[in-house]
Amino acid sequence: MIPLRLVIDTNILVSAVLKRDGLQRTVLVLAITKPARLYVTEAVLAEYREVLSRPELKIRRGLREQLLQLVKNRAHLVSPAHALQVATDPGDDKFLECADAARADYLVTGNQRHFPKFWKKSKVITSREFISIVAPHLIS
Repeated sequence: MIPLRLVIDTNILVSAVLKRDGLQRTVLVLAITKPARLYVTEAVLAEYREVLSRPELKIRRGLREQLLQLVKNRAHLVSPAHALQVATDPGDDKFLECADAARADYLVTGNQRHFPKFWKKSKVITSREFISIVAPHLIS
């Protein structure tokens, strides 16, 4: 089976931590489990770390560090070939750069309005859309 190449927006990761029974947690588990492959860049990892550290989210340091270590251990690090200016929110361009470098099949986000519907080979989709593709039996 050919692995799915994925990029996950920070909002999916944060929701996976904060919502115990949310779809985002399922997306994260699927993303770090074969046959899927999660891809990150140094910029994506830095944003994950910065956002998960925000005091208003009240994410325990130990949990945050475990999650970041899990992502680092399971994700494939890629380097973008060039900077992009495509997303409506310039802070989101790093995810398109990652998707481009990884030749990702999907970029999973909770903010589709910030991204084009497709970027080269990558389709921008929600958590629900992703699960309906890879594990439709999990959606009630």
